[in-house]
Amino acid sequence: MKTLYIILGILIVIVIIAYAYLNALGNMWSLHTPDNSPYFITTEPITIKNIAVPIGTKISYKERFFWQKRKQKKLINEKYMTTLSLKEGTLNWGGVPITMIHKFYNEQMTGYTVYADFSKLDKADETPFSTLWQSCDDRLGITVKDISDWSFNRKNILDINSCSVLFQRYFKEDKKQQDFLDKLFAELQKTEINN
Repeated sequence: MKTLYIILGILIVIVIIAYAYLNALGNMWSLHTPDNSPYFITTEPITIKNIAVPIGTKISYKERFFWQKRKQKKLINEKYMTTLSLKEGTLNWGGVPITMIHKFYNEQMTGYTVYADFSKLDKADETPFSTLWQSCDDRLGITVKDISDWSFNRKNILDINSCSVLFQRYFKEDKKQQDFLDKLFAELQKTEINN
């Protein structure tokens, strides 16, 4: 009976640690569903957060009590923007086709997550940066100086914060993770595409 209690206690501790770990990762990433948020669908090509976006782009915003949780008739101020997602197609970000950019859920972190669609990346357009990015995940966490700029502006990009759960700046003592992110950031800085 004593062994059963010990095993049960260990399982409870593991569940608590796993929950805390996943919660910490959720705060670092943009794990937040914008589906209930106010949103606007572009009816003409526009530039927002320094990115030229096509017609049909969905722009989601923070929930506010004075905005209804539905489609907006006009753009809301960019500072309230949380997500930029393409209905169809992709944008080019650092030479990589992307489908969405989502601001970090954790307000203490200045950055966003970029979502790639590597199935639309031509072999001829691959770079060391895109190859490294693709090797770990389709999501890349980026920290920036100025959150009003979501473009591939290397002068604004401070660091790569994450690439999947396998590579996180959060785990500073893990040399393998830090070395990979350092290499990925170095390749990002070498990428010649500015858009």
